[in-house]
Amino acid sequence: MIEVDFLLGLALIWIVFATFSDIKSREIPNWLNFSLIVFALGFRFFYSLFLGSGDGFFWAIVLFALGLFLVLNFHGSYFKTRGEELLRFFFYSLIFICVIYFILVNPGNFLKGNFDFFYQGLIGLGVFFILGNLFYYGRVFAGGDVKLMISLGAVLPVFLIFEQNVEVFILFFFLFFGVGGFYGIIGSTFISIKNFKQFKKGFGKTFSKNKRIFIIYSSFGILFLALGFFMSYLVYFGIVLFLIPYLYIFLKSVDEYCMIKEVPVSKLTPGDWLYKDVKIKNKTIRANWDGLSEEEINLIKHHKKKVLVRTGIVFAPVFLISFVLFLVLLRSNFLSFFNFF
Repeated sequence: MIEVDFLLGLALIWIVFATFSDIKSREIPNWLNFSLIVFALGFRFFYSLFLGSGDGFFWAIVLFALGLFLVLNFHGSYFKTRGEELLRFFFYSLIFICVIYFILVNPGNFLKGNFDFFYQGLIGLGVFFILGNLFYYGRVFAGGDVKLMISLGAVLPVFLIFEQNVEVFILFFFLFFGVGGFYGIIGSTFISIKNFKQFKKGFGKTFSKNKRIFIIYSSFGILFLALGFFMSYLVYFGIVLFLIPYLYIFLKSVDEYCMIKEVPVSKLTPGDWLYKDVKIKNKTIRANWDGLSEEEINLIKHHKKKVLVRTGIVFAPVFLISFVLFLVLLRSNFLSFFNFF
């Protein structure tokens, strides 16, 4: 299917550019993420229009306009943690779910001609929009990574049937979180070696602060190992329980003692994370998940020379590795081995 190959190739090119940008500047530009959405949906729309008889054109325009309105309206204060922002997000998510319900329940009115190829792209964008924001507000991913994930929602629905595309989504997220976990451990190991003195000091302090966690998990680990004499598979649970506190202390030590840097305020960029609150006269700039805004950076520049910021591991390569693996498995008919529905 040449149309699917085009979309997947387009996404691969965009992810490569996003990875280079993230490595170079530790930022994925908004124009890169949103342009992928525009190109992917635009291609789906015109491919459906010129390939088919035109049936479904009206509803395609209506749903596209509705989706565009919701996205642009939401983008006005995108990724700012306010009560009204969360309320708006859940309200729009409810609208999306209702629209998709009517499409799937009444396919005769919507999925006409070849416009189902376009509709699946809209559905994928909506699904990833909801999941991406849940990951963001759940403090799993930062804004740039979430926007890149949302843009992939317009690309990944490669089938014309929603249930098959759900299998595609499951496969991609399975690869994404698997690669992300492995990548995070490798990256943290590299950082700990590079900053070994700080890491060694931090590991001892973190271990002392979390002795209770270590004792609890170790106790359960011993229990499961003992039960392993009767049920052998429980040995694996015991080993995992032993490893969890060490992994937690390791990652916590790297985060708190190796990823805090003092940087000149002239090098601050929007989205940078303050390590701790900065007080400027009667105003306090909070160290929060949303990062610094341009206004806050300009205010700091007039009163401070350097500030402590929390750096993170460049995460865009996880998208690239996961997407390449996804393409390999997709071409090898990997999904045929599973039947989720």
